[in-house]
Amino acid sequence: RPRTDDRRTAPHRRAGPASARPVRGGRIRWTCGCTALDHAGVEPLAWDDPLPAHPRRILVTGTSGSGKTTVAAALSGRLGIPHTDIDGLYHGPGWVPRPEFVDDVAAFVARDEWVTEWQYSVVRPLLLGRADLLVWLDLTRAAVMRQIVPRTLRRRLRRVELWNGNVEPPLWTLLTDRDHILRWAWRTHPKTAARVQQVLAGTDLQGELARIACPA
Repeated sequence: RPRTDDRRTAPHRRAGPASARPVRGGRIRWTCGCTALDHAGVEPLAWDDPLPAHPRRILVTGTSGSGKTTVAAALSGRLGIPHTDIDGLYHGPGWVPRPEFVDDVAAFVARDEWVTEWQYSVVRPLLLGRADLLVWLDLTRAAVMRQIVPRTLRRRLRRVELWNGNVEPPLWTLLTDRDHILRWAWRTHPKTAARVQQVLAGTDLQGELARIACPA
């Protein structure tokens, strides 16, 4: 696999950010999109750079409404890897957490290939320890809200079934429920970046990290 230093000499490469530096241990982390992850010392890939590895166990992280499930499903179809929607394992009828959740997650992460969303604190360490790629959807809060507001309206007005018979609650609960999905997405937006920074600072992720950024 190419080292980070080697990649800077590729003739078609864009110049990386001034603060880009080799990542610890020679591991490659890469970013694509509109901005560089210079605060974490990650040099961006150019649009036509090849991926440095062929991942088989993939996590997708991002705040609620960032498009985790959409991206996970797309990766599944492109790479031929089964996608497990982790929300479907967690939410039982009536939005009650399923007691089998942790056991179900442990069963599918033991497999050789999977794609899922990096959610729910009780299983995050288990998922991260098995992943060989963590995809971070680093969207601005404004970009997230542009996605999640129409999604929530569409799901509610059309009574779209989500998981195990559950549907979005009435729209008026936005005013009464602090954890309504729209308020939740707004309030918890900074937490994903903080969580990823902890991953970058630690050793729990044995694979790679890819960041997909979006302008405001």
